Amino acid sequence: GQYDFIYAAVGIHPEEVGMIDESHMEWLKSLTEGEKVVAIGEIGLDYHYEDPVRDIQKVWFERQLELAHEVNLPVCIHSREAAKDTLDIMKKHHAEELGGVIHCFSYSTEMAETYIDMGFYIGIGGVVTFKNSKKLKEVVKNIPLERIVLETDCPYMAPVPNRGKRNSSLYLPYVVSAIADIKGVTEEEVISVT
Repeated sequence: GQYDFIYAAVGIHPEEVGMIDESHMEWLKSLTEGEKVVAIGEIGLDYHYEDPVRDIQKVWFERQLELAHEVNLPVCIHSREAAKDTLDIMKKHHAEELGGVIHCFSYSTEMAETYIDMGFYIGIGGVVTFKNSKKLKEVVKNIPLERIVLETDCPYMAPVPNRGKRNSSLYLPYVVSAIADIKGVTEEEVISVT
């Protein structure tokens, strides 16, 4: 590794599972042998578009949770407009034994608390700076700072004042500032705790 501070997660995103088969799981498993691979992800469900069909997404989400157990790595979960199915599958496959991050969290405070009880961290990125992100601000207010992971989701979801532009990790201070504001703590505290 050229950059000693960079680590990898490997996984097949729900939008990409339409054309895969078991050989891809063998390939993923072989990638986890890399010493800098620290998680399986992003894996999960994305019901925003009709494709790939939900049943196929579920199959490969379940299979990749099984893989995470096989290689004993935490998971990075992508869940969009699929709150109940995501949680049901995670419970069925004992994701609480794996832990990890719920990436780009977009559900209720209650759902965040359920995931925290299962040992997960809640990924918060640029969306928390948007004017219309009332629900997410509520989540940030109500969950422990210790359970928040700062995210960029580059190239998407750039925070205000760069909304609509290509995102970058250089914009993380805007996310920090929004969280500090909501929680009534200093930016330094948000940085040191997260």
